[in-house]
Amino acid sequence: MSESATSTEGTAPANAGAVLRRSFQAARAFVGSGDGARRSDSPRIIETAAPAALRRAIGRPSDRTLLRASAWGMVVFATLFLGLLLHLFVLSGLAEHRSQSILFSKFRAELALGTAPIGQVDAYGSLLKQGAPVALLSIPSLGIKDTVVEGTSGRTLLDGPGHRRDTPLPGQSGISVVYGRQTAYGGPFAKVGHLKIGDTITTTTGQGEASYQVTDIRHAGDKAPVLPATAGRLTLVTADGPPLMAGAVTRVDAALVGKVFPTPQAVLRPGTLTPAENALASDPSGWLLLFGWGELALLVVVGVVVALRRWGRWHTWIVGMPLALLVGVEMAKQIVVVMPNLY
Repeated sequence: MSESATSTEGTAPANAGAVLRRSFQAARAFVGSGDGARRSDSPRIIETAAPAALRRAIGRPSDRTLLRASAWGMVVFATLFLGLLLHLFVLSGLAEHRSQSILFSKFRAELALGTAPIGQVDAYGSLLKQGAPVALLSIPSLGIKDTVVEGTSGRTLLDGPGHRRDTPLPGQSGISVVYGRQTAYGGPFAKVGHLKIGDTITTTTGQGEASYQVTDIRHAGDKAPVLPATAGRLTLVTADGPPLMAGAVTRVDAALVGKVFPTPQAVLRPGTLTPAENALASDPSGWLLLFGWGELALLVVVGVVVALRRWGRWHTWIVGMPLALLVGVEMAKQIVVVMPNLY
């Protein structure tokens, strides 16, 4: 082999490698320039075309529209508040009257059948269900004729006066305690503080009718009179102070006149009740439902504002206002539950 051939064979791989490197660099430069072009074009697409398209698609509400939406939101909130007041002072009384009618019919049937409760437990030995009717209460001087239910929590007292579960039933020996609301849900004990010494109170239970005479009206700081071991007393308890703002209680003591009914052995001892059953206590069972109705109220507000733009004023008024009023009424019910139970 000649010397020139040998030189050509030695330089061929080097030339091929140089060509490949130049080709790779050229391709990379081409791709890089393309990326640069895309990067340089991208800001124009983002800054000009996209916002303009979005603005044309969505549009900016006018100041007048925003003002009207805010005004309607305030109207909806005002309607919710109106529903609260309407429930507290009107609808709640009607609801209590209906509950009392149902409870009276049920208790009268139990008296006729001889199945009315005479203690803290029922015929099967189980604690009486809270809300079950246990007595009839009559105060002629105040025009009160109510059915007393078992329990004193805020939710239980929605139906009427409630018997404190760790005390004996009316007519039995010891102190029988009955709670009643001052304002909401008919305010059955609104005028209890107006009773006078010597006024008559009558109760009816599964053991019969018992008569009491008012002996004392106590306010915050007054001591309870001593009760003889075998005597019976009825104590009526309600809020003392401005409606829905009272911070104290009024207690009316009435002495049992006549014979004392047999007193079954107590199952619930004093001090064993839940905190929600004490005077002026809040019932925590209402918080969850209150939060739920509160969230629904916010949805109603948002829905009314949206409907205002899509439907117009009158369509929104016809649909939205009754719905807001309904939500306000239901919120009011749960507010009463979590408020002090004697309000």
